[in-house]
Amino acid sequence: MNDVRPADVNIVSPALQPSFVTLGAPYVVPVPTTALATPQLLHVNTALGAELGLDDATLQSAAFVDIMAGNRAWPGAESHSSVYGGHQFGTWVPRLGDGRAHLIAEIVAADGGRRELQLKGSGPTPYSRFADGRAVLRSSIREYLCSEAMHALGIPTTRALALVGSPQPVRRETIESAAVVCRVAPSLLRFGHFEYFYYRDEHAELTPLADHLIDTQFPQFSQRTDRYAAWLGEVVARTARLMADWQAVGFCHGVMNTDNFSAIGLTLDYGPFGFIDAFDVHHICNHTDEGGRYAYDQQPMIGHWNCSRLLQACLPLLDTDPQRAVEIATAILDRFPALYGEAMTQRWRNKLGLAEARDDDRELINRFLSILDRGHSDFTRSFRAISRLNSHDDAPAHGLREEIADLERYDAWIADYRARLRSEGSDDAARAVRMNAVNPCYVLRNHLAQAAITAAEGGDFSEIARLFSLLQRPYDEQPGNEMYAAEPPPALRHIEVSCSS
Repeated sequence: MNDVRPADVNIVSPALQPSFVTLGAPYVVPVPTTALATPQLLHVNTALGAELGLDDATLQSAAFVDIMAGNRAWPGAESHSSVYGGHQFGTWVPRLGDGRAHLIAEIVAADGGRRELQLKGSGPTPYSRFADGRAVLRSSIREYLCSEAMHALGIPTTRALALVGSPQPVRRETIESAAVVCRVAPSLLRFGHFEYFYYRDEHAELTPLADHLIDTQFPQFSQRTDRYAAWLGEVVARTARLMADWQAVGFCHGVMNTDNFSAIGLTLDYGPFGFIDAFDVHHICNHTDEGGRYAYDQQPMIGHWNCSRLLQACLPLLDTDPQRAVEIATAILDRFPALYGEAMTQRWRNKLGLAEARDDDRELINRFLSILDRGHSDFTRSFRAISRLNSHDDAPAHGLREEIADLERYDAWIADYRARLRSEGSDDAARAVRMNAVNPCYVLRNHLAQAAITAAEGGDFSEIARLFSLLQRPYDEQPGNEMYAAEPPPALRHIEVSCSS
């Protein structure tokens, strides 16, 4: 429950009541968090805290830990949960909502923008569907580390402020311990918020919801007569670029349901995600996704499909004439393939250090990806290694050839790649700098996350801190941390992750 003890409440400065909360019912309901037994601050993001105006003393205070655990309210605010629906694995589920999440505060950040703070794993809500409202330590560690790792990679994402653990037992497949993550974003609205009211035929409720989102997150559209079309066009464009961002670093989300897609274009909800180790274009990171709906090569198409569901839900906003609304929505959706294709091709060009755009770029790029796929070469290491290629001799790319299985195809491709670089007048040193700025040395591989989880379950939280620090500089080679850039040991190459959390 929210227990505000007056003795030390002023240690944490009052926050704003989230502006989303002012919409009231039927969008949100006040819901108290549920106290977590013996909470322990396992890690706190001091850099994000500073952006939010929270100093180190505040972040280490007992009052802050209690707030992050859900054991007290943030002064000046009341916790709420929101309702939404969603297409899960392609099937419409009419009522989902924040089943274990509470929106607890809004803070004006140093950049002047507002940030919503939400606890995940903070107890049951009216949308829990008979679940316990808790999150377990292993999934909370993964979300905490990955959301900040994605931010450091330059990929739009929710952030993570704090990770709190507890010995309180939680039953999943086995008995595990509880944890709470505090995630931070300008807005946590999802595609599913709009779908919920559309499929309930409560179309009048779409307008206040969309107006709130536009006025707070897209103020440049607020005064336009086509404000809804402008917002939806921007969300489609952001989603297309986000899919390209994911593909470029080998990130697989694992559960791309519409209720897990952000209405402002962020990576949202870290569940059974995974970064590809041995490249397989059909890689499935969620072992419960038996049909491969959310496999690596399907992600762009699912992003497109999800946008179609959002546009469907927003038809009543686009025009009072249903036919005209469909025409507007179709025109917006039809931009997705070109937006994605352009963004993706540019990201591959950047990863290969190509300074010019040419008509045969996609053929050159696809040949290289095919070589990696045929031999299941390590995705991250392969792109990182090719930056060391000397374009002016015939020696193999240092550190890459041993990753390749099909050497005949590789050698032919390398010859063409070198010829391309020479034709551009490429300076190898400058190219290497550019490539290393977009090809990470470190990503949150599953075996690294699992090592941190295993240690934490034994009471050692040092690996969480070590990984968190390492992943803040993913593009920099960090002496002494070479093991974190290595491919997984054979016994750890097939760690399976599911939706259970």
